[in-house]
Amino acid sequence: MRLLTEDAVVVCAHPVGIVSLAPSQGFVTIAGRRVLIDPDPQGRRISGCANAAPPMRPCLVTNRVQTGYSAFVRIGGKRVCLDSVEGLTDGMPAGTVHYTVRAPGQAFVGAGG
Repeated sequence: MRLLTEDAVVVCAHPVGIVSLAPSQGFVTIAGRRVLIDPDPQGRRISGCANAAPPMRPCLVTNRVQTGYSAFVRIGGKRVCLDSVEGLTDGMPAGTVHYTVRAPGQAFVGAGG
C-alpha cells in the first residue's frame, strides 16, 4: 500500500466529487509533498458531487476514516494514511456513501497496513 501525500485524489462514491485535502504536518515529505496523517482526511470539504437530484443531496463533507491508517508507521505519533483510506460522507442516503482513494499522490513509498 502506498502512503498518501497532499497530491492524493480522494473521491466520494459519485466519482466527480473531489475531497479537498490539507496536510497537518510538514516535516515528512515524499518528493517534496507532505504525507497525510490521522485525521487529515476527516472533516474535509467535497466539491463537485453529482448526487444532487431531489430528494437526494450531494456529498459535502467526509466523516471519520473507517479504514486505511497504517498500524505500524507513524509521524509525530499519528498514523500515516495509506491508499486504502475509506470512510463515509454526509451524502444521501445517509450512512451509505463512501469516499475512497483514486490515486495516492506518489508512487515511491509504501507501508504495511
